[in-house]
Amino acid sequence: MVSTNNLKNGMTLDIGGELWRVDHFQHVKPGKGGAFVRTTLKGVRTGKTVDRTFRAGEQVEQAILERRSLQYLYAEDGTLVFMDTEHFEQAYVPRSAVGDHVRWFTEGDVIELVFHGDEVVGVEVPASVALTVTATDPGLQGDRVSGATKRAVLETGAVVQVPLFIEEGERVRVDTRSASYISRA
Repeated sequence: MVSTNNLKNGMTLDIGGELWRVDHFQHVKPGKGGAFVRTTLKGVRTGKTVDRTFRAGEQVEQAILERRSLQYLYAEDGTLVFMDTEHFEQAYVPRSAVGDHVRWFTEGDVIELVFHGDEVVGVEVPASVALTVTATDPGLQGDRVSGATKRAVLETGAVVQVPLFIEEGERVRVDTRSASYISRA
């Protein structure tokens, strides 16, 4: 249990069986009446954002999250298979728990998963990854407009916009937050 007076941004709370991350909080002490804490909470599983007000000093349950680095092995029927590199135990994670981040995983990558008990509630993806271009249109001679881009399919199936000079088989560095091209790898 943690007091609402001690809330911090990024803290995860267990309220009514749901996990909520504190995005923002403000301690308010009006001239009349008791103090309260106004918070903006984001659902860890759902992504839904809600505003909630607590009395100052009210006790709320803090969720204990564990971060573990696991090696991504392969995908199978809507399930992703990871391996603990210390104990060599396999973990089967539903694709929905990882969400859209799976498009940046290649076999053998070490991924940091966030667990609440035995359930995966999140994933920490690196800010950028280096992937191979598997399909793209050729850059045409004379088509060199400054800043022009073309569509490219990467080895994981992700689609990004790349400059015209990028060819199939080249490795490119991609920003995972915006799904945008950074540079050649």
